[in-house]
Amino acid sequence: MPIPGDVWNPEQYGKFRDERATPFHDLVALVRRGGRPRVVDLGCGTGELTRVAHEALAARETVGIDSSAAMLAKAAPRAGGGLSFRPGDIAAFTEDGWDVVLSNAALHWVPDHPALLARLSALLAPGGQLAFQVPANDAHPSHALAREVAREPAFAGPLGGHVRESPVLEPEAYARLLFRLGFAEQRVRVEVYAHRLAGRDDVVEWVRGTYLTDFQKRLDAATWERFLARYRERLLAALPDERPFLYTYRRVFVWGLWPA
Repeated sequence: MPIPGDVWNPEQYGKFRDERATPFHDLVALVRRGGRPRVVDLGCGTGELTRVAHEALAARETVGIDSSAAMLAKAAPRAGGGLSFRPGDIAAFTEDGWDVVLSNAALHWVPDHPALLARLSALLAPGGQLAFQVPANDAHPSHALAREVAREPAFAGPLGGHVRESPVLEPEAYARLLFRLGFAEQRVRVEVYAHRLAGRDDVVEWVRGTYLTDFQKRLDAATWERFLARYRERLLAALPDERPFLYTYRRVFVWGLWPA
């Protein structure tokens, strides 16, 4: 269940568990195996996938960091065998000495990615690896229409003029950043996932669990319900009524090897 004051709802997020897991497995596949690394997972959520990474990488220690108490409550039973979870702000995490800094669909909540990558590189031990993926789907109606609704007079005032703008950069920009920071090797790619959903209504449910939380946390309950209804109205009008419905989702993957 949601925790009061915490807009992250593990049950809502988990409605598309398998679809959300696929990019994570693709991300972990980028990490080179060897030794028994110390791993930190920034934005670990419910910890289910953190446990997968811990075992796949044969880590001696993995720490999952998340700011959501509701997510961490779900993660707690998965701890053990070198895996632990703790609360923390991934935008301010500075503990260093990690062999792998991992983050799956979380760093898009952190502003200023040039500064972010500089900070993350400083967390790495010699020969460490940075691996993350971030959603880059802002051009899709599922995201673009949320911003348009936020600008409507009925919601612009309650939101204080806030409109969610993603800090995610183009892939080429990440490649340049890794080069300038001194990474010895790198791989940056874009993947477009083709999710087969039952119908277009499922897109609303998908976005409710992630992107829309940025608006929900700024609105009282009644205004949030009106926002959600208006968003649903506009989105369903913009999407074809097809069953199954193809929901395309663009993501940027970044991997870098720090000098030994």
